[in-house]
Parts: sequence; structure tokens; C-alpha cells
Amino acid sequence: MFSKETYVGRRAELKKLVKSGIILLFGNNESPANFPANGFYPFRQDSSFLYYFGLQRDGLVGVIDVDNDVETLIGDDIDIDDIVWYGSVDSVKDMAGMCGVANTAPMKQLQAICGNAMKENRKVHFLPPYRHDTMISISDLLGIHPSKQRETASMELINAVVKQRSSKSQLEIDEIERACAIGYKMHTTAMRLTKPGVTEKFVGGQVDGIAQSYGSMVSFPTIFTQHGEIMHGNPSMAVLESGRLALCDCGAETMEHYCSDNTRTFPVNGKFDQRQLEIYSIVEDCHDLALKLSKPGVKYLDVHMGICRLMTDRLKELGLMKGDTEEAVRAGAHAMFLPHGLGHMMGIDVHDMEGLGQIYVGFDEETRPNLEQFGTNCLRMGRRLEEGFVITDEPGIYFIPALIDEWRAKGLHKDFINYEKLETYKDFGGIRIEDDLLITKDGCRFLGKELIPYHPKDVEEYMSKN
Repeated sequence: MFSKETYVGRRAELKKLVKSGIILLFGNNESPANFPANGFYPFRQDSSFLYYFGLQRDGLVGVIDVDNDVETLIGDDIDIDDIVWYGSVDSVKDMAGMCGVANTAPMKQLQAICGNAMKENRKVHFLPPYRHDTMISISDLLGIHPSKQRETASMELINAVVKQRSSKSQLEIDEIERACAIGYKMHTTAMRLTKPGVTEKFVGGQVDGIAQSYGSMVSFPTIFTQHGEIMHGNPSMAVLESGRLALCDCGAETMEHYCSDNTRTFPVNGKFDQRQLEIYSIVEDCHDLALKLSKPGVKYLDVHMGICRLMTDRLKELGLMKGDTEEAVRAGAHAMFLPHGLGHMMGIDVHDMEGLGQIYVGFDEETRPNLEQFGTNCLRMGRRLEEGFVITDEPGIYFIPALIDEWRAKGLHKDFINYEKLETYKDFGGIRIEDDLLITKDGCRFLGKELIPYHPKDVEEYMSKN
């Protein structure tokens, strides 16, 4: 946990932003892997509950009565049966003291608190739920059917949480730096272990072990694959082959659950061939252009589109695209090669606050996503950047055989895509480079004191020496 004062201050600001009513912040419960007695999935606290209360035990709910300035931690103390098997834990009262909450109550009292608030016609604020046990609780407490809960979640609370969590304090930046340090170990381990004859599963498992040994867990399921054209390709038992590229997208969570998220693509045999270098250099230049363009006041949508124009120009030089660059990008032809957005917010969640609704996190009234166009409909971040934002910079180029076949059969963007040349790249795979950026007063900087090698010569040199 951070200091008690940190959580007291965050809740005080939340009350100012929400202004009235009762706020419910649900912590998560344990999730059994099959039968509870046989074990649970690793416990992960709800990120917003963690942000305002800092407590990592299951079965807790934070209640903030804005009108009366009363804060209550709801939860039941564990019984002797649990103590026998799992040991003693702090009492609910003791945990409340750790985060500066004056009042506690057993879980059964939450029904009365919510019932009294509704009788008084007071607004009960809750965030969009994502776990079914929380949905059932909201249904029992407030009488709102689970199918209606996301649309009836409090916009006042969503907007307040997004406002607070978007700009990172120095405490949070330090914690993300720790996550990046673990991420460095994960990625350089993947580079060291990658060689012909090794399985994807072996490398991916070793990478996961580093996250768990230095922090709490991976920040998302590790992607390690020779099929880099698959956005989220999980490690398989496939044997790594000389002449192919391996894509590793992974990150760690610290003990406070702040995240890192990096991607590297490198040759299985340690040496890029000419065709791989040609494509890699485009992704590398797009990645570096994002570094130059990202600063306070700039729309990340504009950075994304700048990357798309550069990529299109360079693919035209290789004969893979053709025609007018502006027209091609406007039409969305570039999405054949880059079907996702340039990046996303990052913090306690690797896709920070994604559960609140991406349109509220990555966009605003000024900047709206284009949900009708393939590729741009996947942008997670488009709003103006502000000092203190932590975002990812992750351009890529992918050769997806099924997408190539579908677009060619439909005659899509034939004025901008050279399908004959593209056919020869169906066996290529994909390349992505990703780093975590902090938006500073007048620009941006990498997060992480050690930069994972990504320039081709640096990658080859590291792999040859390790």
C-alpha cells in the first residue's frame, strides 16, 4: 500500500467531483479454478477499489456517503475454519485504519445502507460491473437487472474516476517504473532463450515465471509466437524455426498492481534477413515518430494517423501499396497492415480503466472514434495528451492471410493495395514494437531505466552475446 494519506486524499477528491449521493466501490471476490477446495485463480483486486482504498483482500466493498462525508469499509472478518487453512489476516477494522476509513460494517449491513439511500431518493453511484458475482450483488442491493447495469452505471462516477486516474502521480510513475524493470527482465530473457528447436510454450513459461518471482503477476496473458500476424497469439507447443520471427508482447504487475507492457519482435536465429529488415525498419521508424509527436495538447488520434501516413509511404516504396497516401489513409486501406490503434492508457490496468468504457477513457467530446471503419474502430486512445498520462506506443505491420484473401476477393482498396506483391508476404507473419511513454511537460519519455533493445543492430548484438 501507499501511505494512508494517499487514499484519504484520493477519496476526498472523488467526493468533490461526484458532489452528492452514495458511492459503492466493489472489491473483487476469489474466483475458483474449478472446485473451491482445489484452488483459486490468482486473486486480483478491482483496480478502482485498489486506487481509493489500497486493500488487496477479497470480499470488501467501499461505501462513500458524499452528502454526510461518511466513509465505511464493508466486509466480514474471516472465521476460525479459514484461519486453520490459510492463517490469520487483518481484521476489517484494522484494514480500514490502514487506508484512513473511520467506519466498518459487516456485509449484511450493505443492504440496509442501500435501501435507506433509495428510500431517501438519493443517487447510488456504481461503476460498470464486469464480474457476475458483482452483478448479482448490485441486482440484490438495487434491484437492477444485470443486463441493465452497464447502461445505468453512474456517469458522474465514471467521469470522476477517469479524471483522477488518467494523470499519474509521482508515486504511480515510480511504481510503473518498477513494473518496467521487471518487463525488461522478461523481454531480455525471451531474447536469450529464443533459438531454433525451442518451443513457444517454454519461452512463454519462463517469461511468466519472471513476472511472478519479481512482482505479483503478468499484467496480461503473455503473447509469444512465430505467428506475429495474430494480435494475441498465446504460446503453443510449436517449435521455433530458423528464418522466422518471434513476437513477444508481455508485461508485469508490481505488488501494487501497476503495469508494464512492451513488445519486441526478433529473429529466431538471431539475424534479420533483408526482407525482415525492410518491414522492421518501417515499424521502427513509426515507433520513433510517435516519440517525436507525442506531447501535451496533441491529439493521440493525430499521432496515430501520422504513423499511418508514414507507414503507407514506406510500403509504397516496397511496392506493397500504391496511389495517393492521403486518400489511402482516409479510405482505411492502411488497416490491411495495421488493424489496431497506436496505443492505450496504462496504469493499474494494462488497458487503463478499459472496464469503465473506452469511449470515456481514450476519447472525449472533442475526439470521437470512427466505429464504422475497419482498423480505426479499434483505436483505444485518441484524446489530447496531458502531462502525467502514461500511454503505449505500439505500431505494427501484419500480413494476415485470411484478411488478404477476403479483401482481395471483395476488391477492397484495389487502388491502394498491390495484391500481387502482397501474396508473396503471406508467410511473413507480423512485427510490432511497443514501449511505455510518460507524457512530460514538453514532450514524452520512455518509462523504465533500462531500454529493451529494439534497433535491429542492438537486437542482433544482444542475441549474439546471450
